[in-house]
Amino acid sequence: MKKIEAIIRPEKLEIVKNALAEKGYIGLTVSDVRGRGLQGGITERYKGREYIVDMLSKVKLEIVVKDSDVEDVIKVICENAKTGKHGDGKIFVIPVESVVRVRTGERDDKAL
Repeated sequence: MKKIEAIIRPEKLEIVKNALAEKGYIGLTVSDVRGRGLQGGITERYKGREYIVDMLSKVKLEIVVKDSDVEDVIKVICENAKTGKHGDGKIFVIPVESVVRVRTGERDDKAL
């Protein structure tokens, strides 16, 4: 099993979430996060003054899937989150040792 963490633009959340659901990937966790990368930030103007915002709002999706589903999930996220501009995000794939469903005690693939 693998945990996929995807950092994407907030305005792409509904599109990505719906695309994942259409492919059968329903269970996920969403967090509002802030960060910075190659995009570096944006210059804002407020009351005639310029200032740089270098910690931009993003959304983090977390989804645990079978090893065989990793590439499919990555493809769905990339196709639906991409704008072609800096700041589209990153995807991290992390090994998961075990999963336990709290309600039933089921483990691993049965718990997904």
